[in-house]
Amino acid sequence: MTFNSGAHHRHSTRLHGYDYSQDGAYFVTICTHNHECSLGETVGNKVVLNDSGTVVQAEWLKTAEMRPNVVLDDFAVMPNHVHGIIVIRRGTRRGTMHRAPTNERFGQPTSDTIPSIIRGFKSAVTNRINEIRQSPGVPVWQRNYYEHVIRDEDDLNRIREYIEFNPLRWAEDEENPNRIKL
Repeated sequence: MTFNSGAHHRHSTRLHGYDYSQDGAYFVTICTHNHECSLGETVGNKVVLNDSGTVVQAEWLKTAEMRPNVVLDDFAVMPNHVHGIIVIRRGTRRGTMHRAPTNERFGQPTSDTIPSIIRGFKSAVTNRINEIRQSPGVPVWQRNYYEHVIRDEDDLNRIREYIEFNPLRWAEDEENPNRIKL
């Protein structure tokens, strides 16, 4: 197969020039490799996590423990993806003002930006899952992720509702390989 730059070029979903380290709320979706339902299954209207899904949930919660300027809002681990709201709050840390890092550039990562938070999360999950299943180097996640800058309270509430009811809509979800097509 020959390379076609139009068909094979990956376009960033990020807002051009936006500083993802600044204060704000961000909605992210991270999908498993090949959209495999490797994190659990739905039983009725609930997601029942398997060992891998439990690792994902634990590592997601660790994110806020490891980063004092990060607050986690609603999140859901689905059979083949994760939805979550990450809030970055700068300001006073350990008694001194904390200066926000500059915008991340390729090859020059900065800490506590949305890209670095997601990269760290995905790496930690991959390492733990591959250790459990004794499969070093096997991918767990799709490349990249989706993110949305939450602009106001209405947007935040709409996304919270989407996350809360995501398990109820799993049967029709585009991410569900066995979905019911209406």
